[in-house]
Amino acid sequence: MKKIIVTLALLLAAQTAQAQSLVFGAGYSDFSDSEADDEAVFALEYHHRPFHEATRFSATWGGALTLDTASNIHIGIGLIGYYTFADRWFVEGSIMPGYFSHSDDLNDLGGEFQIRSLLGLGYTLDNGNRISFAITHKSNASTNNENPGVNSALLRYHYQF
Repeated sequence: MKKIIVTLALLLAAQTAQAQSLVFGAGYSDFSDSEADDEAVFALEYHHRPFHEATRFSATWGGALTLDTASNIHIGIGLIGYYTFADRWFVEGSIMPGYFSHSDDLNDLGGEFQIRSLLGLGYTLDNGNRISFAITHKSNASTNNENPGVNSALLRYHYQF
């Protein structure tokens, strides 16, 4: 009986570790250009099952949609990495190149191609879902003449399924 319980627990843990997730975020964006309109920001992300897993590190693909209250939009697809430490705590990093549409000239980031980078710190809850705080930066990596960028701080909820 003990072996069956341990086996079931290990299978359940393996399925949780390999779950897909939807990440809901809300926060604030600060445009580097002092003339730009800083805005509240909302984000929705999809993280696929990991394609690589090691003891504490996993890597996966995902996509993100970011919308702020001025109707600026970024849609990106890219690589996501997680490093778990101290039992339930994790660090997350991602890079997602994609399309950016600005609502007015004040929030122009220098072009439609923008790369979103993210660094986050989070905690895994008892039910397998996660909460995290993340900082993002969007920039065209100097692929255009203008490259003002925008930084955002987000509180996020990761729903595992």
